[in-house]
Amino acid sequence: MKFQNLYCAFVILFVSCINLNAQSLAKFVDTQIGSKGSGLGCGFNYVGASYPFGMVQFTPSFFSPQKGFVINQLSGAGCPHMGNVPVLPVSGMIEKSPNNMEGFSAYEKINSAHAGFLSVEMKDKTRADLTVSKRSGIARFTFDKNTDEGSVLIGAGISSTFVDNAMIKITSNKSCEGFADGGEFCGTKTPYRIYFAVEFDSASSNNGTWIGNALLKDSKHGFGENSGAYFTFNTKDNAEVNYRIAVSYVSVENAKENLKVDDIHSDFEVYKTNAENVWNKNLGKIAIETPHKDRNVQFYTHLYHTLIHPNIVSDINGEYMGSDFQVYKTKGKNQYSSFSVWDTYRTQSQLVAMLYPKESSEMMQSLVDFAEQSGGYGRWILANIETGIMQGDPTSILIANSYAFGATNFDVKQAYYHMKRGATIPWLRSQNQEIRPHLTEYLRYGHTFASMMLEYTSADFAIGQFAKQALNNKEDAEYFINRSQNWKNIYNPKNNWLNSKHSNGKWKDIEHDWREATYKNYFWMVPYNLKGLIDTIGGSKVAVKRLDTLFERLDASYEDDWFAAGNEPDFQVPWIYNWTDTPYKTSEVIHRVFNDMYTSKPTGLPGNDDLGTMGAWYVYASIGLYPMIPGVAGFSINTPQFEKVTISLPKGVLIINGGDTEASYIESLKWNGKSYNSTWVDWNDIKNGGKFDFKISKKPNKNWGKKEIPPSYNSININ
Repeated sequence: MKFQNLYCAFVILFVSCINLNAQSLAKFVDTQIGSKGSGLGCGFNYVGASYPFGMVQFTPSFFSPQKGFVINQLSGAGCPHMGNVPVLPVSGMIEKSPNNMEGFSAYEKINSAHAGFLSVEMKDKTRADLTVSKRSGIARFTFDKNTDEGSVLIGAGISSTFVDNAMIKITSNKSCEGFADGGEFCGTKTPYRIYFAVEFDSASSNNGTWIGNALLKDSKHGFGENSGAYFTFNTKDNAEVNYRIAVSYVSVENAKENLKVDDIHSDFEVYKTNAENVWNKNLGKIAIETPHKDRNVQFYTHLYHTLIHPNIVSDINGEYMGSDFQVYKTKGKNQYSSFSVWDTYRTQSQLVAMLYPKESSEMMQSLVDFAEQSGGYGRWILANIETGIMQGDPTSILIANSYAFGATNFDVKQAYYHMKRGATIPWLRSQNQEIRPHLTEYLRYGHTFASMMLEYTSADFAIGQFAKQALNNKEDAEYFINRSQNWKNIYNPKNNWLNSKHSNGKWKDIEHDWREATYKNYFWMVPYNLKGLIDTIGGSKVAVKRLDTLFERLDASYEDDWFAAGNEPDFQVPWIYNWTDTPYKTSEVIHRVFNDMYTSKPTGLPGNDDLGTMGAWYVYASIGLYPMIPGVAGFSINTPQFEKVTISLPKGVLIINGGDTEASYIESLKWNGKSYNSTWVDWNDIKNGGKFDFKISKKPNKNWGKKEIPPSYNSININ
């Protein structure tokens, strides 16, 4: 009996230790990182509660924090958007209309902000605690003990941009429901419709609605712009009011069903613990060992940001709103949206595919479905709307990348059908946005506006790779991979740079046609044929000199001629040294970026996180593997910054030993005990697990990594 008790005590202690370690992962996340600043050098991250790939984001809006806590927000997107159904607790009775909810103060102090949880103090001493489940937001409002009443405002015709059409209906003294239409994003209207259902844990003493400046006491309906409902509670004996909200993009009935299914417990702490545990499990897919607590916090915060989007938009019954505004129903899978594709194809999509092939496959099918319903792939999808933001044909690259890294369970034939159509048929549209603007010029002359064209050539290469890998379509693979070499058509031998041309072949001013970067940044955007690019300008020494000049600064804005650590076209450039005779400089530059451009402060990101794009960059750079080539599963190698990294992949465990936050150079490397002298590793060689052992030095070994040249792809003939 004593032995059994001792055994039980040991098991309890062991399990407790595991749980404590797991809990620490969620609490390592600091959602304040990247949440302050403005413009290009700001992360635009929100501080509130999220669920991995979950339907709701419950948070103060980055763009309208004075309105309280909204139920949908994109992580790291730099233009005002969404911010629907804001809820705001205020002390006392409601004596005048809240109107547009602009007249309130934002939260005054953050008590705690980590994965799955936010606690803030309001100016009137109300405390708001927020957490989430997969499709619901849960709040605990604790009013000041010195007040006898507390009210909760719920905005229907209010968001972070504008709402033309909305409705809210009070259905009991502890519930309401309604809908709101979307506003805009980066100048594009986003006419989605979001439905909601709200429930309190206790009955209100009185309630009513408002429309504009009119406070409608005892009214049960509000509608239109600047409308909402309020519930007032007697807080003299119980200062705590619990609030739950679920949403649907299909119907109020579905929102109510989502709320019902997510009703796991009446206790806020149960929801909070559940959200933290889910995050512990997901963040635990990559375990790091480092004595540097600050870098630990940064790493898990950036990993957290990569796992918020794309997010579920289908209801518990499988229904979702299609891009043709018809209701569809999935079968045994989730439907996803929030695709910041121009950003995420470079980093985040590969990471999600590696770690979550099932979910990533569902995301790819969601993109295929969107194309089936709207006419083609979008560039930047919010809810069921193609916003048309940014340029190029990035969804083709994202799908090819995801397939290459393990997300293969989707309709690849239809995926390719839309890739090919978008790349070969001019004026084709997704909803009302043209898929490849200036495609006629590109097909006729082999060139178009320079930065747009380089996005197209990367897409062409990725389409070719997808045709070969997914469909064994050698003829199309050859066509698109050969067409990707069109970058050569804008090489200007007179100035030794890539340079935009007029349709008649005459060179434009070299400053023309570079969107959100300069010609010195975009020059390197030929990641699939870097050897060809480097040879074209005169070889390794010329390339190294040009790279060295670019990296004189790491904080460039869009108009500057130096490296912009926070801007997507520059993300891959540090690894280009691996294609020269100075591969040690790759790790040297990345070491500088970590030290100079990232911190754990609220201003600690060098650019917009863009739905986990920068987060994934940080994760990859930290573990020493970067996915460089569109549609090709492999990594360019750099010095990892942690002593040990353990990655739980679907087919095995990958261990990376020997990193360092202080020493930046690779002295030597072993793979599964054997010497490894290449700066490139194929995904197929490591996807089943294995072990890298790095030996790191503070002085460069200028010979390591020069033995084998990483892959480059020129024109090909596939037999």
